[in-house]
Amino acid sequence: MKPLLALLLLMSQSGCMPLTYPPGAKNTEAQLGVNTYRTEDGAGLPLRSWLPETEPHAVLIALHGFNDYSRFFEAPGTYFSNQGIACFAYDQRGFGSSPKRGLWAGIDTYINDLQIFVRLVKQRYPTYPVYLLGESMGGAIVITAMSRLQLPEVEGIILAAPAVWARSTMPWYQTGLLWTLAHSLPWLTLTGKGVRVTASDNIDMLRAMSRDPWVIKATRVETLYGLANLMDAAFGSVTSLGGNTLLLYGEKDEVIPKKPTHAFLQQLLAADTTKKTVTIYPHGYHMLLRDLQAPMVWKDIVDWIDTGN
Repeated sequence: MKPLLALLLLMSQSGCMPLTYPPGAKNTEAQLGVNTYRTEDGAGLPLRSWLPETEPHAVLIALHGFNDYSRFFEAPGTYFSNQGIACFAYDQRGFGSSPKRGLWAGIDTYINDLQIFVRLVKQRYPTYPVYLLGESMGGAIVITAMSRLQLPEVEGIILAAPAVWARSTMPWYQTGLLWTLAHSLPWLTLTGKGVRVTASDNIDMLRAMSRDPWVIKATRVETLYGLANLMDAAFGSVTSLGGNTLLLYGEKDEVIPKKPTHAFLQQLLAADTTKKTVTIYPHGYHMLLRDLQAPMVWKDIVDWIDTGN
């Protein structure tokens, strides 16, 4: 144990720092193309949309989870569009085929990109209610954004297994190791091999993700550190989260543990239960929107939207 502690101490004194990789200077007007969300710094974020054949009665903006990208919404987006809901999802910076792949852009950047995207979508659909759906990391971004910003364009939010595993709910050795690695070897990449976690019961989908070149398989330590900062921010924002909220969680979730999720739920419901709906799926895993029972989850989301929350 002593040699290990000495090694960690030496590494922590090496002078490295975890970095974020924010956008450049604003040089253009943000716009929505057919397949691209062009941001104010000129970055092109790949965009996917699923549109009803007729006029929609609602609009849904979906944010993907960590190391994933906009394709995660392919099946639910198709379902929702068939129910008259227009859907949009884009690759967030550092993920999918967006610029600076694998690098963490920073909480403020992700929130700002979402805010501008909401504004552009609302300009396109000025008379229809707009909803935000965040899966895992995407849920943490939605939570933090809604607590910091005034987004009157948003009618409600849907949080699918939100990433609220704050450091305050992690064991000391986990937070200590992350800090040490982030401040000594921030460029080190970790693959997660050997970690026995079942993200979904949809094995065919998981195998497809393992073959998908746009799903990140090796993650920089500083990116994990940035994710931890985001989860801290989301967990600490719960008391400021107002408005219509639907939270979805699976009892078999092995990615975001029960302890932080239940602590988050208690605080969420303590403030105001009139606008909060929580649905727990006994057989649900972390990837609720892609589990084998995903169609049930999709239907619950549509029902929540169509009944006026």
